[in-house]
Amino acid sequence: MPLSPWRFSPLHRGQPSVHMENNRYIVSARKYRPSTFESVVGQHALTETLRNSIRQGKLAHAYLFCGPRGVGKTTCARIFAKTINCLNPTASHDACNQCESCTAFNEQRSFNIHELDAASNNSVEDIRNLIDQVRIPPQIGKYSVYIIDEVHMLSAGAFNALLKTLEEPPSYAIFILATTEKHKVLPTILSRCQVYDFQRITVADIIHHLQYVAQQEGISATEDALNVVAQKADGGMRDALSIFDQLVAFCGDTITYERAIEVLNVLDTEYYFRLTDMSLKGDVKGALLLLNEVLNKGFDAGNFVSGLAKHLRDVLVSHDAATIQLIETSDAIRQRYKQQAAYTPAVWIFKALNIIVDAETAYRTSKNKRLTVELMLIRLAQISAVNQPAAVSSQPIAAPSATPQAKPAAQPALQPKPAAQPAPQPKPAQPAQAAPQMPNIPNLPTIPTIGSQPSTAHRSNSDSAPTAQQSNSDSAPTAQRNNPFTADQLSGAWVGLKSTFKREQRLVAMLDAHRPQLIDDHTAQVTFVNPWQEEEFKKFSRQILSILRDALQNDRLLLQTVVAENMAPRRAYTSEEKYRVLLEQNPYLSEFKKQFDMLLE
Repeated sequence: MPLSPWRFSPLHRGQPSVHMENNRYIVSARKYRPSTFESVVGQHALTETLRNSIRQGKLAHAYLFCGPRGVGKTTCARIFAKTINCLNPTASHDACNQCESCTAFNEQRSFNIHELDAASNNSVEDIRNLIDQVRIPPQIGKYSVYIIDEVHMLSAGAFNALLKTLEEPPSYAIFILATTEKHKVLPTILSRCQVYDFQRITVADIIHHLQYVAQQEGISATEDALNVVAQKADGGMRDALSIFDQLVAFCGDTITYERAIEVLNVLDTEYYFRLTDMSLKGDVKGALLLLNEVLNKGFDAGNFVSGLAKHLRDVLVSHDAATIQLIETSDAIRQRYKQQAAYTPAVWIFKALNIIVDAETAYRTSKNKRLTVELMLIRLAQISAVNQPAAVSSQPIAAPSATPQAKPAAQPALQPKPAAQPAPQPKPAQPAQAAPQMPNIPNLPTIPTIGSQPSTAHRSNSDSAPTAQQSNSDSAPTAQRNNPFTADQLSGAWVGLKSTFKREQRLVAMLDAHRPQLIDDHTAQVTFVNPWQEEEFKKFSRQILSILRDALQNDRLLLQTVVAENMAPRRAYTSEEKYRVLLEQNPYLSEFKKQFDMLLE
């Protein structure tokens, strides 16, 4: 079965198409398809290598072009085939477009270049027909070039049939294999080819080429709109030109950013900038309303979460001028990221990204997906809210730390002088009432505040024995928090530990099974069944103690672990053990066993 030559439009950028007769419309992907190595976008190193091999006359008998879709694999193969058959190449070793070979190539009647679509011709019989055609020398030019597109679709038998011819073809035959999935090509094929890896076209290169196409077509397009097209194309120039034609059909001669995101159903990046500002301000209501607006426009909540993670990543790399180039976007949007990064702390971004990653994991298995995303937004808004109370509460604690311990004995002396200092007495009482306020810990349940009790002043002596068990890192010098707490508050803080250590399944199971018992005002005891559980718990004891102290606002809290003795009677498992248990309950069972000569099984 003879192979027919391909159909394509080998044109220079901006030149009228040979297919434009009868005013036929040609899509931009075909109209502006490169016809020289110079006009190939985003593959400079690769095209320069091919051009040097032509200039030096060092042509391989087989090439493998691999890479993502729409990056120029087949286009470069056709340009290469046309150039090596040109009868009068230019000084830069490009095709002249005037000789008989180039003219036949441009008019699609060249029989020196053959193309096979392996996606639909992947059998052994198809490869045998190709091998029979290889025996025919070229009519015009030096080489017969055989381009096999989507070569990974060939069957194992077809690959084996091609091996011998691919390794030792005639001197005039050159094979160019193109594929998007290099890993599916047999290693025996790879070893017989020069492999060229095409890279994804960058967003900047796509925008620049689209600006050229828009200028040639007389279309006004903003850089932000073309950036949306480039992001949507995902590194493929053919996809970018197809999307561009779609926008032209909708917008006409003027393409704006607003119309582009409307047609392409792309979420506006302005939503992410607004949501980041709301989270920094702790605006939970605004964040939830923004999510509702996004969902009402038909966008998927999972894609919204992934887009927010990418946005925060871009804000993070915008903190440094050296890493801001990692953002693949236009210069205008890159400056917008730089402005938001100026007032967004990196520590806040780290915490926010951890929350988003947890939400993405939970989103896949959640039955109420919207609630999962809403909880994520609430936690993002609470990051700043948690840090602010901690900073405020540290100020009143630091100031009274010097006065409350120096003034308990001095206060009785001030009481008999009501006439001399009537006003200063109410002032020291105000910070003492504000001290028991507790910050809202994000991973722990809210613990109700307990008012100050007069008995707390007598507890300093009872702490001397337990504090000896603490490490040097756990002991605080003088400004220790000593807010009283109840057993219920300790239990609530203990339950909150499960959300902090949710990835440690064994520890979470132990936290569920073993609850602490309050022995005294500052000591909690956890009882375990065996020493193994105690050893596992001690691996996290420092972290658990630190979290509980922060939650209860009490630095004197201690944790003791005890292994309970197994008081439960041993169960009878063997027949002998069961017989003994029954014999204790009924002594006449022994006589019954002897009388009937019964055996234990």
